[in-house]
Amino acid sequence: MKVVGINGSARKDGNTAVLIRAVFAELEKHGIETELIELAGKPVRGCMACYKCAQTKDGTCVIKDDKINECIAKMAAADGIILGSPTYFTDVTAEMKALIDRAGVVSRSNGNLLKHKASAAVVALRRGGAIHAFDTMNHFLYMMQTYIVGANYWNMGFARGKGEVDQDEEAMQNMKILGENMALLLQKLHS
Repeated sequence: MKVVGINGSARKDGNTAVLIRAVFAELEKHGIETELIELAGKPVRGCMACYKCAQTKDGTCVIKDDKINECIAKMAAADGIILGSPTYFTDVTAEMKALIDRAGVVSRSNGNLLKHKASAAVVALRRGGAIHAFDTMNHFLYMMQTYIVGANYWNMGFARGKGEVDQDEEAMQNMKILGENMALLLQKLHS
């Protein structure tokens, strides 16, 4: 089994990556392979609403010069998906929104590529706006017909400086529980 995590942060190896890796640590304890894709430093475009993906039906977006097709392919091949984004102005980053819009249209135009996968969303934030960002990613995962995994609280961590989220003990405990719950669901789905 494999879980792919996509970090929509503009900051490579920042707080969002720390949160995703904390979930991965628990998954790996259960023998589940993980892979982190970071969108930082890799410009992405939003959906052009051309619907070529519905015509070609090849599981890809017509925009070929960025990382989104790689992300779509890895999500489609994985058993589980974790989406992560910081929130800057009360929502996901532009990178994560581009992924959501394009992956959503491609998936639905190609037989629901992401259907029946375990999924979760995590958010890094400084003060506020996390619930809206969390909802944005969860609404996408819901529409893709994935099985959204919960933990014991909203999947968010508070920090400002790069890497400081690991000092949020409650968040790190929540990521551990999220990883345990996702591992359990994946084991049940594949037994």
